[in-house]
Amino acid sequence: MLDNSNRVRHPWLAALDNYRDLRLLYIFLLGCSSGFPFVLIGSNLSGWLTDSGIARAQVGLLYSVFAVYAINFLWAPLLDRIQLPGICRLLGLRRGWIFTLQAIMLLATVVLASLDPNHDLFVLSLLALLIATCSATHDIAIDAYRIDIIGKDAGKVPAASAVSIVGWWTGYSLPGYLAFANADSVGWAGVYAWMAVILGVLMVFTLVVREPASDRQALQQQAQLRYQGMLDAGNSPWGRALVWLTVTVVEPFAEFFRRNGVRLALAILLFVFLFKIGEAFLGRMSIVFYREIGYSNEQIAHYSKLVGWGLTIVFTLLGSTINIRYGIVRGLFIGGVAMAASNLMFAWIALAGPKENLFLAAIVVDNFCAAFSTVAFVSLLTWLTGRAFSGAQYALLASLGSLGRTTLASGSGFLVDALHGNWALFFVLTALMVIPGLVLLVFIGKKLRD
Repeated sequence: MLDNSNRVRHPWLAALDNYRDLRLLYIFLLGCSSGFPFVLIGSNLSGWLTDSGIARAQVGLLYSVFAVYAINFLWAPLLDRIQLPGICRLLGLRRGWIFTLQAIMLLATVVLASLDPNHDLFVLSLLALLIATCSATHDIAIDAYRIDIIGKDAGKVPAASAVSIVGWWTGYSLPGYLAFANADSVGWAGVYAWMAVILGVLMVFTLVVREPASDRQALQQQAQLRYQGMLDAGNSPWGRALVWLTVTVVEPFAEFFRRNGVRLALAILLFVFLFKIGEAFLGRMSIVFYREIGYSNEQIAHYSKLVGWGLTIVFTLLGSTINIRYGIVRGLFIGGVAMAASNLMFAWIALAGPKENLFLAAIVVDNFCAAFSTVAFVSLLTWLTGRAFSGAQYALLASLGSLGRTTLASGSGFLVDALHGNWALFFVLTALMVIPGLVLLVFIGKKLRD
């Protein structure tokens, strides 16, 4: 009998072994919670406002509420250091924050379902801002949860990133499909009532997952002792408060620059800001484009939501396996080029008109490129994040990406208007927006290899 105990496994099979881990199920469930608020204040709200006759410039401008994702790093350090009281203490640091913020979003969604965009647009905007703020904050805790539960197992970073993305798209696409598929029959107010029920299910998910073990407190204590000596702070209340504040606010960002060096750190931050701007411009106007070009809500639900969700799952898992096999930076570069090329598919639709087979082809190409690049992007951010302040550091990186995708992309409607509704030219311009990020990626890749 042959002894196969020392047989070398095929590299692709070894890469797939990374998915045999219960922790990835927890990451998937919380990923669903992370993606769902984008349905409430993203595609659903865009469809609701468009069907209500709100001008596309106003629809695009309302997306500025997503700017809170760009500044959530300002309060992210608090989520690494403050344990919420009551039942949240029993849930743990990460789950306590997630559960509390989900409860606030649930209440806001119930109120949102009772509004009329034509008469309550200002109140609707305030509620959208509240949901965006809660979502941006609970994303800090969810991202930190993923980093904490994976711990020092760096080989599982791409797999954890992929499962998180699959969860995000599941939480975004499936409810989005249900919304658009039933919007004409039950009305958007009815849709939002069902969205509140889904939020309740997501809160159950938060109770099911396990709180991660982490050496966070020990690492933070080391930083606290170091700053206590640097600040010459004694045991007085003011001295202890000064040390706590310095460790909470300064150390997460100081450690990132200290670990990477100033030049590389700045290049990383600029790359994160620029990389997905073109994709964001496309995403902000996609629903408006679909409706203006002539696609129905049912077609949007079927292709953009349901089919897009299935494709994203397959392509994300494929992309993560390729990144495990060949490396994150190389995967990012390929994904960036493909992502820009996929935007040209939408320019083709703008010229050809609402052909259903062309819509399907564009969705396939777009989801492949977006999934491939996103899993590498999230893996890179996770890999660059320290363990003592995982919430704050990941939020710093992710918020910079959101800054490009939200603040600049919120003017996407004005850009379409400035182009006199020339959608083809609009999508060509979004394809060109990836070039600066790719140039920076070449520099970052060389520095990381060195």
